[in-house]
Formats: sequence, structure tokens, C-alpha cells
Amino acid sequence: MAAADEIELSIVLPCLNEEETVGACVAVARQTLESAGIAGEVIVADNGSEDGSREAAAAAGAQVVRVAERGYGAALMGGIAGARGRYILMADADLSYDLAEAPRFLARLREGSELVQGCRLPAGGGRVLPGAMPWLHRRIGNPGLSWLARCWFGSSMRDIYCGMRAFRRDLYDRLALRCTGMEFATEMILKAALAGARVCELPITLHPDGRRTRRPHLKTFRDGWRTLRLFLICSPRWLFVYPGLALIGAATALAAIVYGRVSVGGIQPDAHTLLIAGLLAILGYQAILFSAMTRLFAIQEHLLPPDPVLERWLRWINLERGLLLGAAAIVAGLTMIVAVFLRWRSGQFGPLDYSETMRLVIPGVVLAALGAQTMFGGAFISVLGMRRRSVP
Repeated sequence: MAAADEIELSIVLPCLNEEETVGACVAVARQTLESAGIAGEVIVADNGSEDGSREAAAAAGAQVVRVAERGYGAALMGGIAGARGRYILMADADLSYDLAEAPRFLARLREGSELVQGCRLPAGGGRVLPGAMPWLHRRIGNPGLSWLARCWFGSSMRDIYCGMRAFRRDLYDRLALRCTGMEFATEMILKAALAGARVCELPITLHPDGRRTRRPHLKTFRDGWRTLRLFLICSPRWLFVYPGLALIGAATALAAIVYGRVSVGGIQPDAHTLLIAGLLAILGYQAILFSAMTRLFAIQEHLLPPDPVLERWLRWINLERGLLLGAAAIVAGLTMIVAVFLRWRSGQFGPLDYSETMRLVIPGVVLAALGAQTMFGGAFISVLGMRRRSVP
């Protein structure tokens, strides 16, 4: 076995009850390293197997690392923590990936790439053998989520779910991955894109896995939702900002129609339309507040890199200014409501012109609600900011 300072490539295989296939995977990996003259090691990160996986892996020549915390990402984190190579190649231990392809990945790393992602889909030059991938994954889930990663995060990858990839150890340390489930692999792609890492995609072939007695670990809808949830947390603009701006835009348009007394298709919108506009304004503003909170939380948890724009906003819109702005909005709103009350009192609490008074009451209520949201939201962001500043 090579000394620690001589190891160039560590092949890490997560494993959970893979007795049928893990030994063959390790054998192919070791043979590939030897025949290609690569100083390397094979690590099997066992995630609590209850069959003979550990024994089969050790017998084939792998270093077995036991990882107590359950989850695909947790297993890989544990295996990578025990790896000694400058470069890491990860793949599944079910024979679905050909580990004889390892030298191709290593060559790209040696040429300067920091992350080399395998691509199984034809769109990226890959190939999926019959029976190797469910139709729903191949035609909808994987292409759809890969497209979102390209649109939302600027990733160049066409197959973000491919489990065979290689990367520099220093890039892995820099990305500070957090997800312990199946979304670990996706988090790596998103963070690499956000960090501007040098990445490339390598076409590979996906084979039917060698399991015969149990089902795959991947759960289509559960893991698909977890990936989408990660996307939304890491891109609060799409989850909150753009919908919030659309709601505020719609509210503004409706309010302009009402106050401008514009007739639409022969219909004269009035107080009921203004009430809807108020609701849209409140929801839109709340969505934008949530965006700031979500982005700050994601930075706190190292799901996103620091955001200079957000930092500047937080320095300007501090708790004190938020409280003052909120209080001013509440006072303005209550003033409008009180004005209607005084008009009502001056008329001996008799009937009011419903159309005219609601043009004051509704914006008054909306302003008071927005003011309260600003004060509460500012206080919560301030609490998150205190934790942010305390983190070294």
C-alpha cells in the first residue's frame, strides 16, 4: 500500500447492504489503479450494513470505514474524511458505474479541472443501458432538475444526479458540504457553480445495477422533493423574490385602476378590487422579507457563500431603521383609519359613502400590516445577524 503522502487518488464507495456487489466493485477499482500505475486507495464507507458487505469489501482489498450517521451524504463524508488522496473519486457500490473509467476522470483533474462530473444522459454524450434507469428519472426528473440547476445557479452540468464524479480534495474542503442525504451530490454541484469552480462533464455509461435481492436506496418522489427543496433554499430569489415582486406589481396595477377610476371591459372596479390589491401587497412584501431571512439562514448553514449585496443591505437596514420605518407605516395607516372614524363621528355615526371610505380604510389597514411585518421581520433578521457575526 502506498504511503499517505504518495496517494494521488482515493476511490470512495458508500455502502449499505451491498454484499452482492461491493467486492466486485473494489476488485475492479484496485485492478484499475494497478494497471494504470496510479498511486491510490479504495475506501468503502459502510453505513451500517447488516449483511456481509464489510467482510466482502475488506476481502477484496478495500479499507472499510464505518459511518454511524445514516444517509448517502453522511456515508460519503465519512469515507472522504478517511481518504488520503489529493483527488477523490466517488461512485456507487452496486456495479452501475464502471470503475475502470477512473483514469479518464483523473486525467481531467490533472489537466486542471476541480470537479469532473460523469454524465449518463445522451444530452451530454452519455449512455444509459436498458433497465439501468427508470423512465421517470431519465426523461423527466433528472433532465428537469439539471435544467433548473443550469437556469438558477449557472451550472453547466446536464446530469447533476450522476453518482460517479471526481474532485480535488481542497475543493471539497472549500465547499463545506452539509447535506447528509441523497441531496449531498446535488449540493456539491450547486456550490461548485456558485463558487466558480473549474468543472467539466465526462460522458459515461450507466449499467443496470447488480442487485438481485433488494431494491435501490433512491426514492423517486422523496429524494426528488429533497433536491427541489435544496434548490429553493439555495435560490430564495425564485422561491420568494420573483413571486413577491409579481404580487406587488399586480397589487399596484389593481390599485391604480381603482384610484384612477379606470373602466375595464365596461366594469368599474371598486372597493372589493382594492381589498384584493391589499392582500396581494401584503403577501408580496412578506415573500420578499422571507427571501432575506432564507438567504441569511442559508449563509449561516454554509449552504450559500457570503453575499456582499445582502451584507450591504443589512448594514443599511438595521434593527433601529426597521423599527422606525415600521412604526412610521403603522402611524400612517392608523391615521387614515382614524380619519374615516372622525368622518363617521361627524356624521353622527350615520351611513357612510362605502366606496369613498374604503379607499382610505383598506390602504390604512395594509400600511399598518406592512409596518408590523417590517418591525417583526427586522427583529428576526437582527437575531440571525447576531448569530452570523458570532460565527468565526
